[in-house]
Amino acid sequence: MPYSLEDGSALVKAARSTIELYLKSPRFSRVMIERHLQRFDTSSGVFVTLEHYPTMTLRGCIGFPNPVGPLKRLLIEASIAAAFEDPRFSPISEQELGELVLEVSILTKPEPIEQSSASGRLREIKIGRDGLMIKYGFMSGLLLPIVAVQQLWNKEEFLSNLCLKADLDEDAWKKPEISLYKFTTQIFREKEPAGQVEEVQLD
Repeated sequence: MPYSLEDGSALVKAARSTIELYLKSPRFSRVMIERHLQRFDTSSGVFVTLEHYPTMTLRGCIGFPNPVGPLKRLLIEASIAAAFEDPRFSPISEQELGELVLEVSILTKPEPIEQSSASGRLREIKIGRDGLMIKYGFMSGLLLPIVAVQQLWNKEEFLSNLCLKADLDEDAWKKPEISLYKFTTQIFREKEPAGQVEEVQLD
């Protein structure tokens, strides 16, 4: 990062093309998409979000917080998962895709929040800049930075909702044994379904 608006447009369009091809044939060749994304061969985390237009209600959001592979490949898998495998929603239909706005968030590698005290952790977080991830045993949860901005959460509310996302007590973030991570994102979103792409600024 940072990526240009041209890069962001290419990623969002590739996400939509991936979903369209999957709707026609789930076994479509990923190489068709990757061929147009050769410049995104570096490793990066990525999330794909689908929202109903114009209400912008969530319809799916799945991704990879860690850079476990090249961005071009993770984008394809995240697009498919967000549209068809998000356990909170039923798979989308071809008709519904025309009513959805796609958003691609490119993540920096999550970095541990080293502070163990509640006050110290709060000092390390900035709303509008940081996304958060929590881990405790087999429990984990993640919230993108845009969520805190959209919900008008303060830092404590952000952390409490992160805990609930991980099925933990809402005050679990205060415990020293809990692992917290933060990351930043660069967000690109369609202005309308299959429309022009813009970069979203959070702060």
